Amino acid sequence: MTTEPHAAEDRPQIDLSRQFLLAMPGRVSGELANTVIYVCEHTEHGALGLVINRPTDLTVGDLLQRIDLKLSLEIGPIQKAPVFFGGPVQTDRGFVLHVPQRAYGSSIALGDDVALTTSRDVLQDVADGRGPEHVLVTLGYAGWGAGQLEDELVRNAWLNVLATREILFETPAEDRYDAALAQLGIRPSMLTGDAGHA
Repeated sequence: MTTEPHAAEDRPQIDLSRQFLLAMPGRVSGELANTVIYVCEHTEHGALGLVINRPTDLTVGDLLQRIDLKLSLEIGPIQKAPVFFGGPVQTDRGFVLHVPQRAYGSSIALGDDVALTTSRDVLQDVADGRGPEHVLVTLGYAGWGAGQLEDELVRNAWLNVLATREILFETPAEDRYDAALAQLGIRPSMLTGDAGHA
């Protein structure tokens, strides 16, 4: 007789890496309600993602100064960009999504056009005005244990769609949810807590 904890093991493994998760109204509550999450990694051991549509009052310039990085005159408009609430786990730790530029100390390629870096050297480049062309900085991340995200998908908590660099870096934060939905051919007014996942 199969018990509930083993049910997830019987399902085929899906990989939502490099996809957006869209919180379904009425299905995801608390700090992740109404969020768009970029899934950096999804394996049989769990998943890690970053919320990309929840800007904080902290700017990138503020953050750089807090970690004692001197801002160059060449830093440019990134100085005024918001730092995002990346999720409720390790909210004191910074994560930088960016267009790959060079090898940083702890940088992971997420496909060909996006990288994730958690080391200080990428922020040093940003402060010096030599940073990657597109940068999104978060504090904290969203995490799921083994089988947890799959179970939430079965319960229709999330819609998923392939991530695009345009939505990630070029679409205003307040429009990212609707823009990702549009890729599925869905308007926000069509969503209810009872809809299925794509």
